[in-house]
Amino acid sequence: MKIAVFGTGSVGQAIAGKLAQINHAVMIGTRSPQETLARTEPDMFGQPPFSVWLAQNPAVQLGLFLEAARFGEVLINATNGMGSLEALHQAGEANLNGKVLIDIAVPLDFSRGMPPSLFLSNTDSLGEQIQRAFPQVKVVKTLNTVTARLMVNPNLVGNGEHTIFVSGNDSGAKALVSGWLASWFGWKDILDLGDITTARGVEMYLPLWLRLWGATGSGLFNIKVVK
Repeated sequence: MKIAVFGTGSVGQAIAGKLAQINHAVMIGTRSPQETLARTEPDMFGQPPFSVWLAQNPAVQLGLFLEAARFGEVLINATNGMGSLEALHQAGEANLNGKVLIDIAVPLDFSRGMPPSLFLSNTDSLGEQIQRAFPQVKVVKTLNTVTARLMVNPNLVGNGEHTIFVSGNDSGAKALVSGWLASWFGWKDILDLGDITTARGVEMYLPLWLRLWGATGSGLFNIKVVK
């Protein structure tokens, strides 16, 4: 399958690397490939520059958002939440329409440093904004409640016996994404929360996630829904 991953950060790298490893054709989209490759400094979390990662993952292609959107049969939004809508507009609505877009982005605001706040909450979500902006795209919100390493390998915690969520208006798209979460990454407990408005809940979980990270000293944790 041809898969486009928008975003060159740690989430985009984890997702793209895993998908390439299991023999999907993957292109990462960015605003400027030249600028992305020219960076030599670690990112804000101390990760090596993208060029180092790309050299270690030669099967992954790099292109403009527009090129990646044209390439991908399935789309994954792993951009910084602040830039998600702009990135998708650069990708071009005609290149997105009719496709499933797995939205992992979170509306984090780092303008006041760490920990970040949310620039959207309560009555709206980034997932909803993307769906409104691109009504013919099948937006499915998922994976944003765990750290990047855990997204692609849930067995790192509790033998994978913990919960990931999906939100979206298209039941068929959610079924596809749930199947991909299982077959691509090994997720076992996938809970459908409902329509895209339920993305508010999983996005607003991030302030608690950040405090749990601070309290435990590790991002390798998740929650399990028990009844």
